[in-house]
Amino acid sequence: MKQIKYLLLAATAITWISANADTQNKYTLSKSYTVTINGTSNLHDWDETVGSVSGDGIVTWNGDGSFDLEAVNIKMEVRSIKSNEGSAMNNNTYKALKADNNPEIIFALGTQLKSIPASATGHSISAKVNLTIAGVTKAVDMTVTATGQAHGNISFEGTKTIKMTDFGITPPVALFGTLKTGDEITKHFKTVFVASN
Repeated sequence: MKQIKYLLLAATAITWISANADTQNKYTLSKSYTVTINGTSNLHDWDETVGSVSGDGIVTWNGDGSFDLEAVNIKMEVRSIKSNEGSAMNNNTYKALKADNNPEIIFALGTQLKSIPASATGHSISAKVNLTIAGVTKAVDMTVTATGQAHGNISFEGTKTIKMTDFGITPPVALFGTLKTGDEITKHFKTVFVASN
C-alpha cells in the first residue's frame, strides 16, 4: 500500500510540475508544522514546543521534474515557545532569548540550491542557513530532507544542534536556580510549504 501511495503521490507531483515547468512560484508555510527544542540540564532533559511559526519561499520548477530553492525563510515567535517545565522556564527562556527586542528566531536559506529531485520518499540536501537568535545571526550548515508532495507542495524536515553561548545567550535556569540548562540545544522542525500562486 505504501508503494502505491508513493507512486500516486509522485505521479500527481510530476503532473503538476510538468504544467508548471521552468516557472518561479511563491510558497507559504502551511499550518502543518512541528518545531521542537530539546535540551539537557543538571536534573533531567527538557523539551519546548514552538507554537507560532510562519514562512515563505520562492521555488523554480525545472522541465526535468526537479526544483531549485531560490529562497526559504522560517520565522518562529519566541513568546510562543512553551516548555514542559512550566511558566517559570517559559519566562526564563524569553529573557534568555531577549524576546522584548528580538521577538523572532529566523532561519533563512543562505545560498540557492539547484536541481533537487521531487522525490515522494525525500531527498537529503545540505544547506547553508543564516540563523538569527537573540539578535545574533550566524551561518550554519544543515542537512535537510526535502520531499515533493501532491500539487507541487514541498515538505522540509531537519535537525540542528547549536550552542546557546555562540549566540550570546546565557543558558536559562529554573526552579529557583536548582535546574540549570546545558549549553547545547537541538532544534527539530517539520514543515510543509504550499504554492501560493
